[in-house]
Amino acid sequence: MIVWEGLNNGKFIYKIKLTFGAIIGKVFMNELILLIFFFLLFVIELLYFKIADKYNIIDHPNHRSSHTKVTIRGGGIIFGIALLLGALYFGCQYGYFLMGLFLISLISFIDDIKPISNRIRIIFHLIAVMLLFYQLRMYDLPFYWIALGFIFVIGTINAINFMDGINGITGGFGLVTLFTLYGINKYSVSFTEGNYLAISILSLIVFNFFNFRIKAKCFAGDVGSVSLAFIILFFLLQLIIKTSNLNYLLILLVYGLDTVTTIIFRALRKEDIFKAHRSHFYQFLANEKKIPHLMVAVAYIVVQGIIDFILVKFNPASVVNLILSVVITAIIFILMRIHFEGSNKLFKVKKTY
Repeated sequence: MIVWEGLNNGKFIYKIKLTFGAIIGKVFMNELILLIFFFLLFVIELLYFKIADKYNIIDHPNHRSSHTKVTIRGGGIIFGIALLLGALYFGCQYGYFLMGLFLISLISFIDDIKPISNRIRIIFHLIAVMLLFYQLRMYDLPFYWIALGFIFVIGTINAINFMDGINGITGGFGLVTLFTLYGINKYSVSFTEGNYLAISILSLIVFNFFNFRIKAKCFAGDVGSVSLAFIILFFLLQLIIKTSNLNYLLILLVYGLDTVTTIIFRALRKEDIFKAHRSHFYQFLANEKKIPHLMVAVAYIVVQGIIDFILVKFNPASVVNLILSVVITAIIFILMRIHFEGSNKLFKVKKTY
């Protein structure tokens, strides 16, 4: 606080300069710390590559894969590590969230190394989500909101995991999503610790350096896609709770449309929707249309970026607007899938003999 003590003796001007200098110094120091974190994350990622190579943590192509070469798996481990390290410096004000992130990252990483049973994985996921909800104080809400919240979070985590199938799509989508949330937090409404968002963005930049390539150095793995989903949901739910604006769910619209329409089409074809597949639209474009992975990824990123820009620019708060936006874009997306994939492929039930 600046107190008037007389302009003639220079104390007032001196205090203004001192305060301004302190602010500039704090900003500069914060940017320097983030730069140090960036290089530290880069070194950690390279170190992980050495460990993964030594212990054979690699991804072998199979009939569902969209790639053909053996590649290091689990490069997305850097997402969780970044926030856990960041908490050591910036403070651990989100302790329950970080515990949930650690648990869900741990079980996903183990699953990347050696497949584990669905029951164990689900237990860890549920515990992680319970910790997340405790952090967000969602247990103060009515029971039906809590139940819907569990369905939404678990479903979104699995959707983002399923969408991790081609180079660049997970890292790119994560970047556009977190940059949008960072912009909202900095320039519109403050809903979270900005340094946590900044560190998450830095971890994605590091990952994209190795993944957003024609020949990727690494894949995110379950540890990457699942932990990234958990991180995005934490920030997104913080924003929705702070603003009471459900329209921010549109930040996940592109992934949501691909996932939900794929489930619907598979159900119409009487396929087992819980069985592994590669029926997503992005997989069709990459595998059957032979469009380069990065072009498909960029298309998804750009479309979601446009949606995010419109959302932030006009900031609609009406549930009616949310419903109309989802319905209109869903119709457009379905018509586009029918045009490119054909009605026979999408609707025809495969005969079994």
